[in-house]
Amino acid sequence: MRKLLPALLVLFGAANCGAASVGDGEARTPGRIWIDPARLASLPTSGPAWENLLAAAQAPTRRPNLSDQEDPANVQVLARALVYARTGEKRYRDQVVEACTAAIGTERGGRTLALGRELAAYVIAADLVGLDGEQDRAFRAWLSEVRHRKLGGGTLVSTHERRPNNWGTSAGASRVAVAAYLGDRADLERSARVLRGWLGDRSAYDGFHYGKLWWQADPKAPVGINPKGARRDGRSIDGVLPDDQRRAGPFAWPPPHENYVYGALQGALVQAVILHNAGYDVFEWQDRALLRAFQWLYDEARFPAKGDDTFEPYLVNYYYGTRFPTTAPTQPGKIAGWTDWTHPLPSAGANTRQAP
Repeated sequence: MRKLLPALLVLFGAANCGAASVGDGEARTPGRIWIDPARLASLPTSGPAWENLLAAAQAPTRRPNLSDQEDPANVQVLARALVYARTGEKRYRDQVVEACTAAIGTERGGRTLALGRELAAYVIAADLVGLDGEQDRAFRAWLSEVRHRKLGGGTLVSTHERRPNNWGTSAGASRVAVAAYLGDRADLERSARVLRGWLGDRSAYDGFHYGKLWWQADPKAPVGINPKGARRDGRSIDGVLPDDQRRAGPFAWPPPHENYVYGALQGALVQAVILHNAGYDVFEWQDRALLRAFQWLYDEARFPAKGDDTFEPYLVNYYYGTRFPTTAPTQPGKIAGWTDWTHPLPSAGANTRQAP
């Protein structure tokens, strides 16, 4: 088994958004984009979450297709990478390497929504198993280019910076994963600014193109997540994602259930985890905007996560120390998954972020 290195993270100064990131071309310890290797090594190899993960890793191989926004091969590959990283069983690593190589070029003819949803899991998987030699060089060269490849909807970068909804957050998830894998400090910091702007800090970034402003707290200053304390007609809209909630129509109460919101949060949470692991204090930004989004969905909209969104509450509970209801075993999402195994709620006394 590839030796799991101790949990050491070199910090390079808290510039701009409070970042601690790796500069271009600098050495990067593999296997920590998504989860610290030392913590991963302590996770159990029994129980429903592990059995669910292992079943996905052992399922028949699917050929990667980054132009298909519904292709589940990406999270299956992620499952194999996690099982390899925990057990060292070589066949899982071989399958991950083969899949990452096969994914190259399959984005052609697709849209940036598909690439955004699909790519991040392959990048995280490659980081977990560690590509070697020519395979790693080819994968890196493609990653560096593909984020600027023009597809339906633009490029991965332009979609992240223009679309303040599930398109943009999905593109951001893969963009951030690529920047972290390549050690591209400049793009990681740019991506962090874009996310911070989406969370509501317009002084960090305000280049988004918004749709109907029905659910915005301030239509003259639209944001990706409404600010703390925002209200409309005596009702709380604190934490609403206006550019996805609008897909259900104009402001109404009780709030209509709009699943595009959870799609946007999938991408936002993946960005947040990767940036957090790179040293950014994302989960505190804008009065804990990501936590407030879930509080609104559960407390005001009465709309808990279901289906392939059930991996999300595990991340919120893990990073905020909250107790949103969870499903076990969970269903993987479109961008990532298996968080009931990788991010169970820390035990009492662990160093967690406490909810208000």
